[in-house]
Amino acid sequence: MNSLVRYWWLVALRGLFAMIFGVMALIWPHLTVGVLVILFGAYSLADGVFALVAAVQHRERVGALVFEGVAGIIAGIVAFMWPGITALALLYLIAIWAIGTGVFEIIAATRLRRLIPGEVLLILSGVCSIGFGVLLLLRPGVGALAVVGLIAAYSLVFGVLLIALGFRLHALQKPHSPNLSDSASARA
Repeated sequence: MNSLVRYWWLVALRGLFAMIFGVMALIWPHLTVGVLVILFGAYSLADGVFALVAAVQHRERVGALVFEGVAGIIAGIVAFMWPGITALALLYLIAIWAIGTGVFEIIAATRLRRLIPGEVLLILSGVCSIGFGVLLLLRPGVGALAVVGLIAAYSLVFGVLLIALGFRLHALQKPHSPNLSDSASARA
């Protein structure tokens, strides 16, 4: 748990990158497919790298973070190596990445719940990712450019949840004031 709390900023940084991606998608709602591919590739690659770094830094076994990181890096590489990707193919790539990431986040969260009692932020981000991916798969005819607003909203919500989790982990670093029941126990 110490290493997880010590590297809280990696979780928050992943959230910040998600929010930056979401804001950029909102600022440029009429993106070309090429620009959307580059933005998604950069975000996915950065998110994957940060997930891997977080997994390596945590001494606890959080294998789901490793898989999540690898999935993000692969999605980013595919986006960069296939710049002429069609809007529909990009939509499927984003949907599959979101579902895979969501599953691994939920797996990681169930393991982290043993370390952080009552932790639900990572589970919520996983559910958000899976829901977003399923929504994209159910409505593929709309196309990636037509759902830029949805992609941006997902990125912003996902980013906020990861930043909140990062700061919750950061709060665990601060020494807690002794509780009255602890001092009563100590006197007995």
